[in-house]
Amino acid sequence: MDSTVRTRAKTREKTRAARRAPAPSTPPTVTPSTPSTVMAIPKGRVLTAIAERLSRAGVDRDLLLADDRTLVRDDPGSGIRFLLLKPDDVPTYVEYGAADLGICGRDILLEREYDLYAPLDLGIGRCRMVVAGKPDQRSVPGRTLRVATKFTNIARRYFLGKGEQVDFVYVQGSVELGPITGLSDVIVDLVESGETLRMNGLAELELICDVSAVVIVNRVALKLKREPIARLLSALE
Repeated sequence: MDSTVRTRAKTREKTRAARRAPAPSTPPTVTPSTPSTVMAIPKGRVLTAIAERLSRAGVDRDLLLADDRTLVRDDPGSGIRFLLLKPDDVPTYVEYGAADLGICGRDILLEREYDLYAPLDLGIGRCRMVVAGKPDQRSVPGRTLRVATKFTNIARRYFLGKGEQVDFVYVQGSVELGPITGLSDVIVDLVESGETLRMNGLAELELICDVSAVVIVNRVALKLKREPIARLLSALE
């Protein structure tokens, strides 16, 4: 009987000791930082110039220019998450809200007519949208002007504005071959130095518009994230 009592006493003492012992410490939960702004930028030859301009806003240019296949890059210093995209896709990500803002060529905006703000022209990648063809022959008499281009909407508005009826031939690359092979009378394309035209016996005939990289902003993001976006735009000016 005494043995049973002693066993019960020891059990009660162990229970009281367990209650007095401090609870094991729980490691703190680390919440990953959320970028304040998401920005879509184009991969390719203009990325170096864009990275230099973004460095004014405190962005690590080496992060953007790193030679790897990472498409999402977070810059802790600026609080910006960058999405590296094909140039033609940048406005789509911004318009649908996957990115708050982005940088793209004005030609893409003019061709597809996105519902976006374009508050700032960066002056990067300057070139011209032109009508080009053989210097001595713009069209064939008695036939509607035939235009080869991938910028059909820009070209259509331009020629409609002049009251000129044209037929379009959609081509994506090596558009200079159009007048050379007889596929078209003229072309509508982007020209930077004009060297490719000259090497193929073509010349600029008419200027449609000047083109360069612009900052585009999602309409909803501009309302919800006005302060960080305004700071970034100010630094980019």
